[in-house]
Amino acid sequence: MRALRILLIVVVVLGGLFVVADRLAVDYVESEAADELRTTENLASTPDVSINGFPFLTQLAGGELDDVEVGIRDYEAATGDGTETIRIDDLRADLEGVEFSGDLASATAARATGTATIAYDELMKATKSEATQIAPGITAKVVGLSDGGDGKIKVSLAATVLGIELPEPVDVLSSVRVEDDDVEVVADGLPEIGGRQLAESRIRAITDFQQRIDELPGGIRLDKVEAAKDGVEITVRGSDLRLAG
Repeated sequence: MRALRILLIVVVVLGGLFVVADRLAVDYVESEAADELRTTENLASTPDVSINGFPFLTQLAGGELDDVEVGIRDYEAATGDGTETIRIDDLRADLEGVEFSGDLASATAARATGTATIAYDELMKATKSEATQIAPGITAKVVGLSDGGDGKIKVSLAATVLGIELPEPVDVLSSVRVEDDDVEVVADGLPEIGGRQLAESRIRAITDFQQRIDELPGGIRLDKVEAAKDGVEITVRGSDLRLAG
């Protein structure tokens, strides 16, 4: 009986040491992966990397991690023309089937899904914010974007009729969608300005716009988009992604 108790104690101690070693190893690799990702993607700050699943050491030995979560607080994405960027807030991605050989620079993910937010003030970069003539004697420009409720964006226009600026903005409810790598905002209906119904092509040149988003981390792509309280919430998705190097 005494020998059995000693054996059990040894097993518990060894198990505890294995757990400690496993957690120390995963902390180290998470830190290394975060530094590698920061360097590869030229990030302003170190991202959050969490490797899920236990035990970690057996995953490490096999060269494949089941589930890795990555969080990037502020990411500057290219907008397509190469001259400007747009800030993506709180980009969080869940990576599955992460394989590597030798070092983290070779890591690839079989699948990835995630979410992020584009603030309305960032999306304003794509709008017609300079006064544009939309009819004889009438000019308009976009002065604000906000949550219109029910997944819609409220596009607020400042309009001037015969040199007199209207006292209140003209608000237009718009739908938002993803088309390839573009976030597209399209008015559901056309407003009257100065009591006049304007030509559709003229008014849509102001109300409708698109924002291209290129070069998201690892090659993930836009999947879905919806207007929300603080900005446009996007869903991203990808497969066979190279994570570093």
